[in-house]
This record gives sequence, C-alpha cells and structure tokens, in this order.
Amino acid sequence: MLKLKKGVLAAAVLAMLVGSGCKKQLDINTDPNNPPVEQGTPRLVFPAAVLSTTGRVGGDMAILGGLWSQYWTQSATANQYKNIDMYNLKSADFNGAYTELFSGALNDYQFVINKSKEQSDWKYLLMATVMKAYTYQILVDLYDQVPYTEAFQGNANLQPKFDDGYSIYKGLLAEIDEALGKDFTSGTVDSKDKAADLVFKGDMEKWEQFANTQKLKMFLRMVNVKPAEAEAGIKALYASGATFLSTDAAIKSFQDAPDNSNPMYEYNVRKLNVGTNLRASRTMLTYLQANGDPRVSAFYTNTTGINQGDFASTDATYQGAGVVKQSPTDPVYFISEAESYFMQAEARERYFGGADAQALYNQGVLKAFAQVGQSGASFIAPGGKYAYPVAGSLEDKIKAISTQKWISFFGSHALEGFFEKNRTGYPKTSAVYSDEAAYVPGEFVISRNAVTNGQLPKRLVFPNVERQRNNNTPAEVPITTPVWWAK
Repeated sequence: MLKLKKGVLAAAVLAMLVGSGCKKQLDINTDPNNPPVEQGTPRLVFPAAVLSTTGRVGGDMAILGGLWSQYWTQSATANQYKNIDMYNLKSADFNGAYTELFSGALNDYQFVINKSKEQSDWKYLLMATVMKAYTYQILVDLYDQVPYTEAFQGNANLQPKFDDGYSIYKGLLAEIDEALGKDFTSGTVDSKDKAADLVFKGDMEKWEQFANTQKLKMFLRMVNVKPAEAEAGIKALYASGATFLSTDAAIKSFQDAPDNSNPMYEYNVRKLNVGTNLRASRTMLTYLQANGDPRVSAFYTNTTGINQGDFASTDATYQGAGVVKQSPTDPVYFISEAESYFMQAEARERYFGGADAQALYNQGVLKAFAQVGQSGASFIAPGGKYAYPVAGSLEDKIKAISTQKWISFFGSHALEGFFEKNRTGYPKTSAVYSDEAAYVPGEFVISRNAVTNGQLPKRLVFPNVERQRNNNTPAEVPITTPVWWAK
C-alpha cells in the first residue's frame, strides 16, 4: 500500500554509504556474513540500517499508528487511508515495511553485531544491539510472532520458524545485557564514527542510557501478563544504578528537499502532492479543547475535527476540517525524552512507592509541551488541568501518565500511542460514538466504518510476502486479537 524511498536524510550523510543513498532490497534470509555493502564495515552498514528503521517506523507505520491512535483520520474528500481507518487491512498492505525492517534494518544490524564481535568493536556492538532490539520490538508488537532464533541464516535455513513474542523479548533483553557488559567506552570515537551515528553522534553514554531505557520499555510492556518478571527486571535495572535517557533518541537531520525529508512528510505530502489527506480526529481534538491545551494549534490547522473513520459522511463541516500539520524537518523519535520520563514515573509508582514519580511525570509533561514549542507549566501546577493525582489510586496515576504519554506521541512517534493504548487501556474506549452528547472527550471510538464487529484493532495481519516464501508463517488471526502482552 505505502511505499517510501530509503533516502531520507541529507545528501552529505548518504554519501558516506559507499557513494549511494539507496542500497538494494535484501531477502529476509540473506546471510548477514555477506555484507549488503561491498566489503562492508560496521561504520558503513550501521547508518544504512538506521535509515531503514527510520524510514518505516517514522513513515508509513507512523501514518498507521496515528490513525489507530486516533490523532488523525481519513479526509472526507480523499481515500488514501480508508482501509486503515476502517480496519480493513489486506495481507499485502505492509509488505514493504515488513520486508524493509527485516531485510534492510535487522539484517544490517545483525551484520554489524557479527562484525563488531569479530573485531571487538564494542561501541558498534552496543549501538547495533539497541537498534536491533528497538526494531524487533516494533515488529513483535505489530505481529506478535516473527522469526528470531532462526532468522538471518541464509541458505542454511530459508524457512525460519516464527518465535513467540515473549521469547523474542527475553532474547533481546539478554542481547542488550551482553552488549552493556562490554567495554564500549574505551575505544576511540573519531569523526567518521560520529558521522555514522545518526542518533547521538558517537556519544556512548547516551547509547548506554538508550539501552537502559529500551529495557525499561520492554519490561513495562510485560506488566499485565508477566507481572513478577516485569517487577524483578525493573528493580534489577534500578539496583544496577542504570541511568535513563534525558534527551531524545531521534533522527533530527532532515532537510526540506526530495528524499531528505521526514519520511511521513515525504510520503504523505511530497509524494502524494497533496497535504490534506490526514485530518484532525475528534478523539484527540476534543480532549485538547476540553482542557484548553494550546498544542491543538501545533497539531492541526484549525479546530474543526472529523469523527474517527467517518469519511463517508456528507457533513459539510468535514470539508474544512483541520489538516494535520507536518514539516519536512520534523524529527523521527525512537524514544523521546518525554517518553523516558513518563516510563520512569510509571516504574516509580508501580515498584518504588511513588518516589520521584510526580517530578518525573511533570518533566514528561513539560518536555512534551516543549517538543512543539509550548509551555506546560500552568497545566502541572496545583489545580492545573494535568496536575498529578498525588492523592489518587495507582490506577489514577497510571491513567494520568498514560494519557499524557498518548498526547506526546502525536506525529512521527504515533505508533507508540497505539501500542500503549493496547497495553494500558488508556485512553478508555467510549461506549458511544463521538457525535453523541454522552461522549467523553478523548475516549477512543470504533471507526464509523469499521469492519471488525465493533472492536478496535490490536495487530497487523501477516504479510503475504512472508507467507508465500515461508511455510512456517502462522495461521492468520483477526486483527482484533491482542498480541502477547496486551490487555
């Protein structure tokens, strides 16, 4: 359905990839010991892998995430995303994203990991391992089962088995621990290494924080289904003295030029030659309006919204509904600073008696506002609309954290809003549609044109590109079936 070129960063960055910004598409089972770039090195292959992750997670999958997180909905005057908005996905819809994340990103990360171990280059081992875990988690959270233990074996295994999501999580956590256990700070980081690191420019302390924060995210995903393991993992993380991100793990190198722009902008605006396909969803819009939240002007061109999935309506107001604001230089976030604080606040509430939870929550809210050039100080002040519910129950606090996190994911980080709704249940799902008087602003609604018998989507269908070549692809299940960690 959605196609996006991988050349999404400045030409100066792309030039370092052996003279070409676009490398060929690779099969999921390509042997990682045969580098995708001639005589490849970790320094050359790592940024190519990051580009693959960025282009998909911040591109077509961000569009999906925003529709299913109810930040935006399909315009009533177009049809580009109708099937996504009505939960009517086909097995070919995300072939490109699935193939690119496996054959491009993960294959390249594995190559870097293998080469880094051979060369005892522990900085690239950590960088590639963290990004591998991040990318794999996206796929697991979308598909529940994907190849892991038998993936990337080349001709030795052309039909790798699919591992269950829980086992993949455990394997990835072990890989991160292995990489963290190496001496990744003692080696030299030269100018070429800094150029190859599109995220932190060679700052290994930040990569260590990214690794710890990625672990925290994975343990928090487990809280509903593996509560004892989640608690033990998070407590061990804190006991080790782990530090977490206090900056964005993101790509911020985009330019206003073809194929160098933010990938969501590149596809949704530049390639379609129209910027009005995505309109304000009344789910998010009404919540911001009800709370006097100034971010509404950062998100949309005006304050007229469309009820989620109501693209077939003849409502005259829909013609002028607010368009989702996008910029060619918008960042793509892997984990934002705001998200890091919100996750730490939740961990503190769940396992440490709430110590520092309010302060961390407040930092998250402030950073989420600052991300779009706004101040949130009045909102977290005593009596403010988003003041932390200090005297509330644990559930009240999880709701507050989750709701503010949901708002913070608006944009190229939108897929996380969908995942966290499935994990926490927040925002709640409304019993009525958003055009009824009893509707509570901000509650999710079932798309007006949903084909899922009144249920929200929970996953993607397995892509036919995998089913056609791998007999181990699991039987199809409805997209309303929760993945392993979801409520």
